[in-house]
Amino acid sequence: MKAADIRAMTIDQIDDEVLKLKKEHFNLRFQRASGQLENTARVREVRRDIARLKTVARSKHQGSAKSVSAKSSSTEAGSAKSRSAKSRPAKSRPAKSRPAKSRPAKSKPAKSRPAKSAAAKS
Repeated sequence: MKAADIRAMTIDQIDDEVLKLKKEHFNLRFQRASGQLENTARVREVRRDIARLKTVARSKHQGSAKSVSAKSSSTEAGSAKSRSAKSRPAKSRPAKSRPAKSRPAKSKPAKSRPAKSAAAKS
């Protein structure tokens, strides 16, 4: 599926297509697990198509949200200027001083060797 085709779809159509592809992906995974999958490349194609659809849907959601927020922000611009003069100054926080961490010295465990028996020497 090409991105240009997806951009021509509405958000509802994209959501329906994502649902359909998720079902197909589910079935393909079962086929692969049972050894019945013939076209293994299809799993990868479906995954990428789902990601492509979600990406375009997200950009469409953001595009519609930006146009709505741009309209509302332009009407609120005058009132925002008057509020900024009345706003409280930012609180300054004192810098936190942390005590230096002291790490205990690492000690390596002593290597123990098995005792040699008298029978092993001869």
